[in-house]
Amino acid sequence: MMTHALPDYQVWGNGRSTVFLLHGLFGSKDYWRFHARRLVDQGYRVVAWDAPGYGTSPLPQTFTLPALAETQARLIQAVGSERNVVHGHSMGGQLTPKVYSLIPDRIHALVIVATIGYFGNRTPEEQAAFIRERAEVSAGAQTEKVVQDMFAPGADGEEVELVRQTAGRTPPATVKAALEAIRTYPEAEAVATITGVKVPTLLIAGGVDKVGHAAGMARVQAMIPGAEMGVVEGSGHYPWAEKPDAFNGFLHDFLRRKAPA
Repeated sequence: MMTHALPDYQVWGNGRSTVFLLHGLFGSKDYWRFHARRLVDQGYRVVAWDAPGYGTSPLPQTFTLPALAETQARLIQAVGSERNVVHGHSMGGQLTPKVYSLIPDRIHALVIVATIGYFGNRTPEEQAAFIRERAEVSAGAQTEKVVQDMFAPGADGEEVELVRQTAGRTPPATVKAALEAIRTYPEAEAVATITGVKVPTLLIAGGVDKVGHAAGMARVQAMIPGAEMGVVEGSGHYPWAEKPDAFNGFLHDFLRRKAPA
């Protein structure tokens, strides 16, 4: 397997429990800024990465989800703390079970946001739309429009604007590589890593998210023994930014019970 060098990352706080934030196909560590501060206020240490190809981390020649997961696992081994929580959004949520499978002794809880886990957990129509819209970006179409369409109608505020701007800067070459990685990630491998999760897990869906929709996330929840799930009503694909109070109601309660600061 191709191994990437350690990516760029940012650390907030000094708690004994670290929450690792993994961004989605459109994004970088910068879109977590407000969310990270709230976690620090709860007593957590937070580490957010720029996945290979994103932000200030260079795009590698080989870009696959298993290689990204291995890179994140090495980052946790290098800078993790007494307790570690992996908190992934969208593509980052797809990586989360795989990261756990690589270093289960270092990870104490998982948070999976706005992802249905694997490409085959979509209808054929959803698969076609997912590829078409993102392929248009890699061919030079405006990233901002695709990102905007993933928010709930009327979503606004400084956190939404931060996500919109950050995600809109994702390089088309990275979108192309990530899309291919998601499309070709073997379903059997994805399912095996999801069903192999043995730590407390929370799934959070946006109520009107068309990408990581609640129905698909409920199917993933059923694959993980004891997993919990919350739905942020009125939110699209970025619930921590669109409806932060409702999102953190689920998240902070889960962390206090399962991975206290």
